Amino acid sequence: MENGTMFQFFEWYYPADGTLWNHLKAEASRLKALGIDAVWLPPAGKGMEGPSSSGYDSYDLYDLGEFDQKGSIRTKYGTKEELLSAVHASKLAGLQVYCDIVLNHMGGGDEKETIAVRRVNPHSRNDFLDGSHFIEAYTKFTFPGRNGQHSAFIWDYQCFSGLDHNALPSEAAIYCIQNQYGSGWQDVAGQDDGNADYLMLTDIDFRNPAVVQELTAWGNWFCNSVGCDGFRLDAVKHINPEFLNQWLDTLRDTFKREFFTVGEYWAPEDPDALLQFIETTGGRMSLFDAPLQRHFSDASKCPEMVDLRRLFDGTLVLNRPQLAVTLVENHDTQPLQASESTVERWFRPIAYTIILLRKDGYPCIFYPDLYGSAYRDTGGDGHLHDIVQQPVDELAVLLYVRKQLAYGTQHDYIDNARSIGWTREGERNRSGSSCAVLISTDAAVSKTMYIGKQHARRRYVDCLGHVSGEVVVHLDGTAAFHVAGKSVSVWILAE
Repeated sequence: MENGTMFQFFEWYYPADGTLWNHLKAEASRLKALGIDAVWLPPAGKGMEGPSSSGYDSYDLYDLGEFDQKGSIRTKYGTKEELLSAVHASKLAGLQVYCDIVLNHMGGGDEKETIAVRRVNPHSRNDFLDGSHFIEAYTKFTFPGRNGQHSAFIWDYQCFSGLDHNALPSEAAIYCIQNQYGSGWQDVAGQDDGNADYLMLTDIDFRNPAVVQELTAWGNWFCNSVGCDGFRLDAVKHINPEFLNQWLDTLRDTFKREFFTVGEYWAPEDPDALLQFIETTGGRMSLFDAPLQRHFSDASKCPEMVDLRRLFDGTLVLNRPQLAVTLVENHDTQPLQASESTVERWFRPIAYTIILLRKDGYPCIFYPDLYGSAYRDTGGDGHLHDIVQQPVDELAVLLYVRKQLAYGTQHDYIDNARSIGWTREGERNRSGSSCAVLISTDAAVSKTMYIGKQHARRRYVDCLGHVSGEVVVHLDGTAAFHVAGKSVSVWILAE
């Protein structure tokens, strides 16, 4: 798709009222009309917290809101029937559907087992604090509410490499499970705390061939059942990349489909790790451009300290643009989340202009920036905070410009620490296409930029309405475009 745009159709604080799937069904046609091409949906499987679970505490991947488990039939987002109806409506509207897949861990085991473990230093995971000893842990998953439907596979401690809770006596710690497939951690891409195999809950062990077989069978079942067009893979730096390669290759070969895939490898301060992961996985999946998102956050909070000429340093959109999914925020970077990396309100239109109107990257829009959000949660200080996130007023116009006008050769003017710009010349076969963008994080400025001799004598206006008046292109294809202080202007043809 040309100038495609993805939309994250959820946020961490979406109400746990079972309405999300029906909300998507009602909104699908509107999203397509706005210029959205694909929707990214949250994990559809039943989480350990049942109807209040956001899905990242995966309990039963086969329960999409179909069985009475963990306190409800529906998930936080609705029932399986409502999910399938929403996917169908999205496809009828012309949207692709990407589903969030959580394969790193499970939680909420049904039965305890006595298992051998070694306790590790949480800040140095290869540092074992004691020898092998036995604890009781909820590592057996029998899914009694499902009673063998869709799959009869039973998960036990041989399927896991680590966990964070001793059930008797109750103790929170990080334990490395000693099973027949290994007495240490798995080889994974991330090196956080020495080895990033363990993230949370009960960590899946991909060294067990029965686990690989079951998750592959589940992938086939899920794609047949839901009919998705691609995936967002959760926590990929904590998963053996060989498994990810095999899992994706098998599904793509079985269904003879691309299955667009984006992985969550959140390492904003280690861009080399993202590039290494791309090499390890042979370019099989895109990654979110975490470094660019962090640069947006920093620029919005300390504009006087950030040099816009270095905004793209170390970013995926600069180094591997074909595999970069660019974003302004997501559910993990929201206020009060562990990976909080918020972008201040004044800078959000600037950030969205950057990811939507430049030629490189696959931009992803976040739910609150279209619909808004209001919630209360506990922050790091232990106190309740009331948070209100307002929609980005300029978003609809930016989406229109991306889909209709932002084409052709790009000319960059990344030449000032406080103001940058670029132009797109447009294409002959796209009537009215072309645009000029100017951004300032300080005072109002004017910048002469080349937009193409073919536009000589044509008049341009700021479609965002931040600067009034017109700009006329000179015979040499240049014009002096303007922007207000701490703002963005997007100049398009007036006629």
